[in-house]
Amino acid sequence: MSEKDKNQGAKWRRQTNLVRGGQNRSHFDEISEAMFLTSSYAYDSAEQAQRAFKGEEEHYLYSRYGNPTVTAFEDRMKLMEGAAICQSTASGMGAVFASLACMLGAGDRLVASKALFGSCDYVCTVLLPQYGVETVTVASDNLDEWEKALSEPTKAVFLESPSNPMMQVLDIAAIAELAHKAGARLIVDNVFATPLFQKPLELGADIVMYSTTKHIDGQGRTLGGAVLTNDEDYYADHMRMFIRHTGPTLSPFNAWVLTKSLETLDLRVRAQSASASELAHFLTDLAGVGKVVFPGLESHPQYDLVQKQMSGPGTMVVFELDGDQARAFKFMNALNLIDISNNLGDAKSMITHPTTTTHQRVSLEERAQLGINENMVRLSVGLEDVEDLKEDIAEALKA
Repeated sequence: MSEKDKNQGAKWRRQTNLVRGGQNRSHFDEISEAMFLTSSYAYDSAEQAQRAFKGEEEHYLYSRYGNPTVTAFEDRMKLMEGAAICQSTASGMGAVFASLACMLGAGDRLVASKALFGSCDYVCTVLLPQYGVETVTVASDNLDEWEKALSEPTKAVFLESPSNPMMQVLDIAAIAELAHKAGARLIVDNVFATPLFQKPLELGADIVMYSTTKHIDGQGRTLGGAVLTNDEDYYADHMRMFIRHTGPTLSPFNAWVLTKSLETLDLRVRAQSASASELAHFLTDLAGVGKVVFPGLESHPQYDLVQKQMSGPGTMVVFELDGDQARAFKFMNALNLIDISNNLGDAKSMITHPTTTTHQRVSLEERAQLGINENMVRLSVGLEDVEDLKEDIAEALKA
């Protein structure tokens, strides 16, 4: 990206940067961003190759290290998030694991929220302890519990807010302060909130990460992940070489798709969030539906914190059906418009049953502690006409 483009990106507003940020046109002056499907690069001379590998001259070395299409995506993500550094990965879980594993070693201590996506919980409580990392989990949003967990020296803190699936909202600013007192970096998975509705770095988090597979792609096409930070030491001392030598690299094709998707992110997510809000209120008054959990409802357990910390409620609605798992399955199977899928953030609305899919490996006791019940479903609201979604839900409940 030219200095002119960098300077313009710094003064442009978010939606303009989502369309034009990070653009680096080739000599062909293309309007749409170019796609560089190459694994490697040529040098003018052996001496240039030597300088490039020694870091004395800027030059792409190998697409596991960097690629022009991937750089364009990362530059646009940085402008959107207000971060100095973006490291893309091949998937959201690649971003989760890389953000933690790059800096944790045997004897280090990790404090993590228990309210996590099933795979994130596996990384924190099963995989990392195999390498000698001590993991302590906190199931509550109560800050006293977090203060207790962070009363000992700690290397990293990891949380989701809102959490998957029960949308527990944690006080990021307060936990960041506790983490820093314990000597830890705070990593926030911001997937449910999206970069539109919550800014963890501005709230004191050190690192924010995304599964770009979700809202950032938004149309169910590609896998991807991103880790963003302003902590140059974290990137230089830990993340940079971990990514280079372990290879969780975002492909240029996926980076191009994600770059194009960012152009419509704001428009899509705001429309989805508006529909989610309307559906949450609709479900609250619907016969056959019990508890409804949505950050935009005053009944949400952390509603006051939501108003303080988030600028919008997001696109996810969780609700319980009267009855048991069989009743939930019957309802899901009766839906005609809404797809049964474990993905989220898509233009198409999707519903899943967490206790038998995304959180099936979490113990019954832990699920009960987190409020993840067998009669509960998680709805990711898409871009369909909200009246059609209401009708589909109402008809399925009659089953």
